[in-house]
Formats: sequence, structure tokens, C-alpha cells
Amino acid sequence: MFDEVHVVVAVNANKQPMFTEEQRVRLVDQALHDAGCTNYTVAATDGLIIDYCRQVGAPVIVKGLRQNGDYEAELGMALVNRKLAGIETLFLPADPVLEHISSSVVKDVARHDGDITDMVPPCVRVTLLKALGKSTSLDEK
Repeated sequence: MFDEVHVVVAVNANKQPMFTEEQRVRLVDQALHDAGCTNYTVAATDGLIIDYCRQVGAPVIVKGLRQNGDYEAELGMALVNRKLAGIETLFLPADPVLEHISSSVVKDVARHDGDITDMVPPCVRVTLLKALGKSTSLDEK
């Protein structure tokens, strides 16, 4: 669909992420590398995504949507991005098998010793379990 993709880790002052910006960039990069992806860049920004897009010459923002609530929230941002910078937003629906997965769900399942193997890439699973002081061995499940 695209010759090159920029995956942007955005800093949201209204959220308390478990991992630092640098850790999240590293995890995204590792997950994409492990999945065999090429022609991508992973970066972080604490500014507007449209400013990053202008910086790198990206004409489109691609957003994955899990549920209807995602669309309603993202549509407003897409309209603002178009108005401010002329940058379009392409919405891609998530695989229905994944639509229930969120960072909150993954963390809650992991905290209670549930199996998150099918919810996140292996590098994220190991890093999250270590951060929670849990075993990373699949044999103990």
C-alpha cells in the first residue's frame, strides 16, 4: 500500500504509559523487525502528528480502528488534521479477532497471570511480564 511507513509513538499527556517513550519506540521497532517488515521508521513525538508528517513529507496518516468508539474519536482528529495541514487520514479496520485487545486489557490479564501470548508480539510479552515481575516462561502457563 505504501513504499515507506513511519510508525509514530505519540506522547499523550492524559495517559500514564507503563513504558517510557524510548522503550515503546524500541518495542515497536523490535516487533516490526521480528515480523519481517521492511521500509519502516519508528519515531516518537510529543507534538502534533501532523507536524511530524510535515517534517518527513508524509501526506497520509493511517489509523487502525478496533470499535465504533475509535471511529468517533479519530474522525474529529482527522478533520482537524485535514483543516490544519491538508493531511488526510486513512482508517483501516482491525482484524475482528483483535478488536477487543487494548493496552489496558493486556496489562490486566498479565497482572492476573493470564496468557497474553496471542495478544501482543513476543518482545512486548516478555518486556511486560518482566516489568510486572512475572515469569516469562511459556512452560509455566
